[in-house]
Amino acid sequence: MNPTGVVLINYIPAAPEILLLVGACAIMIADLYVKHEGRRATFVAAQLLLAACAALTLFVMLKTPEGRYYLFNGLFVADALANLLKLVCYLAVSVALVYSRSYLLERGLLRGEFLTLLLFSLLGMMVLISANSFLTVFLGLELMSLCLYAMVALHRDSAICTEAAMKYFVLGALSSGLLLYGMSMIYGATGTLTLPEVAQHVARQAGSAADRSFLVFGLVFVVSGLAFKLGVVPFHMWIPDVYHGAPTPVTLVIASGPKIAAFAMAVRMLVNGLPALAPDWQQMLALLAILSIALGNITAIAQSNLKRMLAYSAIAHMGFMLLGLLSGMVQGNWLNRTDAYSASLFYMIIYAIMTVGAFGMLLYLSHAGFECENLEDLRGLNRRHPWYAFLMMLIMFSLAGIPPTAGFYAKLAVFQAAVAADHVWLAVAAVLLSLVGAFYYLRVVKLMYFDEPVEAMPVRVQPAARLVLSANGLFLLVLGIIPQSLMAMCAAAVARL
Repeated sequence: MNPTGVVLINYIPAAPEILLLVGACAIMIADLYVKHEGRRATFVAAQLLLAACAALTLFVMLKTPEGRYYLFNGLFVADALANLLKLVCYLAVSVALVYSRSYLLERGLLRGEFLTLLLFSLLGMMVLISANSFLTVFLGLELMSLCLYAMVALHRDSAICTEAAMKYFVLGALSSGLLLYGMSMIYGATGTLTLPEVAQHVARQAGSAADRSFLVFGLVFVVSGLAFKLGVVPFHMWIPDVYHGAPTPVTLVIASGPKIAAFAMAVRMLVNGLPALAPDWQQMLALLAILSIALGNITAIAQSNLKRMLAYSAIAHMGFMLLGLLSGMVQGNWLNRTDAYSASLFYMIIYAIMTVGAFGMLLYLSHAGFECENLEDLRGLNRRHPWYAFLMMLIMFSLAGIPPTAGFYAKLAVFQAAVAADHVWLAVAAVLLSLVGAFYYLRVVKLMYFDEPVEAMPVRVQPAARLVLSANGLFLLVLGIIPQSLMAMCAAAVARL
């Protein structure tokens, strides 16, 4: 095995993508013959397809335990990081289906289009996670994004959904243009689209002042495109409106899997493709991180709508994740890269679990004619449904970073990475701003436990959703107490970048 990996002539590492593509097409055709509005057959088929993809990914992990493997003339890479993130995406999409089914069924939105678009967006995430070329990055990004644009507009009779979809589409097209422009400039400077070759050319050219200026100019546009997909300041303007305007199941999807894919895109393009420009993009990420943490946490305080509050919370959390991503290089060496990138990866996984649980609770408490999306809707929840109040409290504590939940350990890991990289001022500012952010999370807990309920809130009997939601909340508690196993998996995944 050479240091850069092995080029495979068989396509076993890409088998999950192939299976998902074939399965999604089959479900799309089979749905034409499903007459029952509940679509139980296609729903079960989608879950079985996700389980099969997860099993196949685990099989690939066992067959390729070490190293990196390149397929399709270097366009596709299979490694431990890709396998781990794909498993997280399968889990997020599967849980989203469980949480969303009753909500969509009651509103007449459980159509074949939802399942098909969701599966094809997952395929885009997987391609993006394994991208090893600018071509594959753009292919995966657009496949994922176009499906999400359509899903936001799923409720065609809703003006707010249509408005959110238009904003998302227009701003998404603008960000894709910025990303393409940056990639074209880097391609013009290096003459290659494959990320490892880009890294080699950039390393040779970085010594020249003229070449470096041209590369940094392209890097600015690349980081801008990445910042939009992550939803960090100042490219965050779409997040609150899309989170609020989209149907809650679609908001749940947008807030979880695509964030994982955007993180993978940032790692592939910056860490794998442009490591020689690390001093430049680290400074950019530092500015984006502190602005996102500040604006997200401060603005969330003023929100009375839970979906908008969680939207601004997402902006702040992406800022925390960037603390790890910008801490890999310290004074010209990469000794801190494993700790920094594993902390950032761990934070992304925990964030996905937290946000799925938060929006899942809103879906579970909603029913026909009632949308649980305002702070007032959770008032006195403990007196009506103590178990759900307890689960929501765990999720809020984890989002706030309060021990012994997983969110505390995730924040601690990225703070330690930032301090190890001599970004002490950044870590101190992030800690202070996280204390500000704790206010609006604890306000939710206060409403649930100390306020009188406004009216009785009936809850539908959903055994599967209740079981998954309970596991979701308790998992955050367990990972907060014993995070070592997941942290070790994250360290192993980034060790071979």
